[in-house]
Amino acid sequence: MTVDVQYYVLLSMAVFCIGLFGLLTRRNALLFLMSVELMLNAANINLIAFAFYHGNLTGQLFALFTMALAAAEVAVGLGIILVLYRNFRDVDVTVPTTMRW
Repeated sequence: MTVDVQYYVLLSMAVFCIGLFGLLTRRNALLFLMSVELMLNAANINLIAFAFYHGNLTGQLFALFTMALAAAEVAVGLGIILVLYRNFRDVDVTVPTTMRW
């Protein structure tokens, strides 16, 4: 018994929409990072589901690259958040207007 691809696409769409909602409505930098991670995981679900559907491993390979990209994004993002907290004692992204050019 296999699960149809449409269910994976619906799950991916729901996860992506939750991540997009979090990205658009939150002001906390940590929640920004978590929302972007949700969106990347939604893309991974789609990549792996369609790779399984077509019977090749290309989607799984792209999902591995996406996971590496997500790890690098988290490392850079946490560094920025630490600098933000050290300078402003807050992780609200609307506070540091002095960091602009």
